[in-house]
Amino acid sequence: MATFVLIHGGGDVGWYWHLVEHELRQRDHDVVAPDLPCDDDDADLHDYADTVVDAIGDRRDLVVVGQSYGGFTAPLVADRLPVEALVLVAGMVPVPGEKPADWWDDTGYRPAVQEQARRDGGLTGHDDPFVAFYHDVPRALAEQAQRKARSESSTAYHSPWPLDAWPAVTTRFVVCLDDRFFPAPFMRRVVAERLGIVPDEIAAGHCVALARPRELANLFDSYVPARMRG
Repeated sequence: MATFVLIHGGGDVGWYWHLVEHELRQRDHDVVAPDLPCDDDDADLHDYADTVVDAIGDRRDLVVVGQSYGGFTAPLVADRLPVEALVLVAGMVPVPGEKPADWWDDTGYRPAVQEQARRDGGLTGHDDPFVAFYHDVPRALAEQAQRKARSESSTAYHSPWPLDAWPAVTTRFVVCLDDRFFPAPFMRRVVAERLGIVPDEIAAGHCVALARPRELANLFDSYVPARMRG
C-alpha cells in the first residue's frame, strides 16, 4: 500500500481529486489531498509545501503527485520528505530560481498554444473554460468544479522556485493528449528539456482527474514499487 499525496493546480481545491481518491482507496492505497492556501495572497511556495507536509503527518511510502501548477509545489515536498516517486500530471516543470509568472515565457508556452490553436480551429487556448479545460468532463461535474474555483496567491506566483536542483527521486510525467491548455507537443518538449524523461500519455483533457479518474488511478497504481504491494 502506498500513500498518494495529491496536489491540486492553480486556484483549485483538494476536491478536484475526489474521484481519483475513490479509485485509489479501492486499490487499498491511502490518499492525502489538501487544499493549498492559494486564496491567501501572502502565502508563498514554502507555505504551499508546508500545508502539504502538515497534511501528510507521519505517513510513509509516499507517492507525491502534482497537477498543473502543483508542479511547483510537489518537488518541494519530495525534497523535504522521503518519497517513493514524484509524479506530475500535465504539470508545470520549474527550474531553479524560476518564478511561476516567468514560466510561460521561459518555456515558449504562448507560441505553442497559438500553433496548436491553428491546428484545431481555436479550441486550444479558448477563453471559455468549458471548452479549454472541461470539454471532456460531464457538464454537471464541470460546473461543480467551477463553483469551487478560488483565487491564486500573487506572492506565490511571483516567488522564485527555491530548490537548487530537481529532487533525486524517481520522477514520472503524465501528458494529457487532448489537453487544450497545455498542448501535448508542448508538454513533451518541456519534459524532455527539463526532466530528460519520456512521459506516459493518457487520452484526456487538462482536468483528467475529473474526466478519466479510473484510467489515471490505474497509471498511478502502476508507479507503486512492487515491494510495497502487499
